[in-house]
Amino acid sequence: MNTEVKQALSKVPEVTLIFWVIKIFATTLGETGGDALSMSMGLGYLLSTAIFGAIFMVAVSFQMYSKKFHPVTYWATIIATTTVGTTLADYADRSLGIGYAGGSALLLGLLLSSLLVWKQTLGSVAVDTVSSPKSEIFYWVTIMFSQTLGTALGDWVADTEGLGYLASALIFGGLLAAIAVAYYRTKISRTVLFWAAFILTRPLGAVVGDFLDKPYTSGGLELSRYSASAALMLVIVLMIFAFNHRPAATTH
Repeated sequence: MNTEVKQALSKVPEVTLIFWVIKIFATTLGETGGDALSMSMGLGYLLSTAIFGAIFMVAVSFQMYSKKFHPVTYWATIIATTTVGTTLADYADRSLGIGYAGGSALLLGLLLSSLLVWKQTLGSVAVDTVSSPKSEIFYWVTIMFSQTLGTALGDWVADTEGLGYLASALIFGGLLAAIAVAYYRTKISRTVLFWAAFILTRPLGAVVGDFLDKPYTSGGLELSRYSASAALMLVIVLMIFAFNHRPAATTH
């Protein structure tokens, strides 16, 4: 199958530097946006999860029914997963009392199970194979688990372990840098490295988002969640329209 045909079939973007930049901004927006609804507006974690869950279902429906890759639809769905992942993780960790460690362990198990079942069912979890309804279902379920895990993991490291938001951001950023080095210097599976990086961008965004909107006394900048979310959304929209986004055409 030639490159043009593969690009026409793929429903997800080519993985470039801009992809990762937008992904980090989207995960940060997920944290500030999720907190804006659940905390600033006082709707609570459960109701906020229901609202964001409904938005996600609409977004992913558009994504799955699309005949080809559309950057706006794709990134809208990603943002929807980050917001619902934020409030869902907070509900499980805080309202249900599972705790950050327990929530992280549970979600990690669900994430790995999703990848395993996907691999056994379709033979590959590489993003360039996401072109059929079944592969898209696995893709978005896996992403939902990864986004929810990221919130719990970020909060666990920053709050429970007492490392703070900036130190936690440096840790997750350092891990992402190590993955980048492995990508260029080793023969480790590109698919494994992709999913490792994809998962780690979420806790990075979570702690950066918390740093932006949490009180000074908690180590944050105490910015308005509404203003921070609006600014992040503006940057994402500008990057979507300012850069060329092509569908994935190679195995990662």
